[in-house]
Amino acid sequence: MTSDKPLETPAPACSASYTGKQPPPFGHQLLKYFSFDPGYVNLNNGSYGATPTPVSEACKVISDEVEANPDKFIRLTYEARWIRCRQRVADLIGAEVEECVLVQNTSHGLDNVLRSIDWKKGDFIIKTNITYGPVVNAIRFIADANPGVILETVDIGPPYALDGIFKSFEEGFKRVQSSPEYAALTEQGQRPRIVVVVDTLSSLPGLLMPWERVVGFCKGHENVWTLVDAAHALGQIVGINLNKTQPDFWISNCHKWMSAKRACAVLYVPRRNQHIIKTTLPTSAFYVSPNDYAKDPTLPKPPNFVKQFEWTGTHDPTPYLSIGPALDFREWLGGEEKINGYCRDLAIRGGQRLAEILGTEEMDQTPNHEVTLNMVNVKLPLPDTPKDAVKVVIDGFFKKKLLLGWNAFAPPFYLHGSWWVRCSAQIWNDISDFEYMGNAYKELSAQVIESIIDEKGELREGYTATISVH
Repeated sequence: MTSDKPLETPAPACSASYTGKQPPPFGHQLLKYFSFDPGYVNLNNGSYGATPTPVSEACKVISDEVEANPDKFIRLTYEARWIRCRQRVADLIGAEVEECVLVQNTSHGLDNVLRSIDWKKGDFIIKTNITYGPVVNAIRFIADANPGVILETVDIGPPYALDGIFKSFEEGFKRVQSSPEYAALTEQGQRPRIVVVVDTLSSLPGLLMPWERVVGFCKGHENVWTLVDAAHALGQIVGINLNKTQPDFWISNCHKWMSAKRACAVLYVPRRNQHIIKTTLPTSAFYVSPNDYAKDPTLPKPPNFVKQFEWTGTHDPTPYLSIGPALDFREWLGGEEKINGYCRDLAIRGGQRLAEILGTEEMDQTPNHEVTLNMVNVKLPLPDTPKDAVKVVIDGFFKKKLLLGWNAFAPPFYLHGSWWVRCSAQIWNDISDFEYMGNAYKELSAQVIESIIDEKGELREGYTATISVH
């Protein structure tokens, strides 16, 4: 909690580990700026991100400053630093600072939005078959807690291309409007609300979505809101302009691709929708009850949106305040276009090489790899394994063998009758990492066929395995 006027104090200076130096070429020479185990082949930036050591060093300075005088930092220093970090993110996504707040991660932000909506019987939520699992669970909870809320799933399948994906959303929207529930309410003079949950880039598989087109389409219809899961956007999509696109809600992690300390995300809510977010999760120290405001108009007018998110309980402020050092480091490397130019090129070349080693194909078959940014999806040489119990065994086998046997990781996943691997290309990777991962998955896939499943894709008789749920 802070005073009325923020105390302006300088943020930590750039780390001495790179100040005054020329950045090395992208690839393995940049590994010295990360804290990975020796020899670890990390093609999974998409799951958790990785904090550069200069950012970690800046975080240590921040943490020491907090611990030197917690009351002074939290009550007087924090607010001004927090505002500066929000401003830098707002500049990056083409938004106003008063429309951007910081939350722990994208799932927190999405859940906060979903729980804030005043759901009515006959409202619809549109998601896809590849919406991120915890987001699906949050949507299901809303439907469970609000009987009468109806879920519609858009199936996104091959061939994966922007026009086809957009058409799938259009068709899902038309199914909602032609449903008996929608028709019954409109006949009664009601206008059912439709909330469309759309990714900027999906997680598994890692595909670019036509999210701006979907937002534009939804803006052309009354009482349709867009909730954009932009978990993978910051640090991977260049030139975001939310002032132009104008989604209703948009949330992106800062710790995945943007190099901030884990965990940190930005929640964008335009002023026109801030009244919807009545409280934070958990409820903020700065929450103002509408009943209290009615009695005393000198209080901040609810929902007091930005101020509420400043303080939602005692927490470590370091990840939020790592945004500045993270963006400084990325500017030193050459900036967003240079970083993402390298990563996308490597993802495309790496995916081609991976498919060559595995004797399979990439998911993105478009001529210009239009749904590929810094994540690429390649089919594994395995037969269909439709039973869930078999999928759990294979998934656990891959994870355990890759991490403990190969000292490497890229997540496997099952979709539309095939097994795939998603590889993330980052500034510390080069083509040899994809070759290593290809050889690992080629050998492990052969072991799955030889030892775990039969020709029908079922577990071999007598096969037993202990698989951790993690």
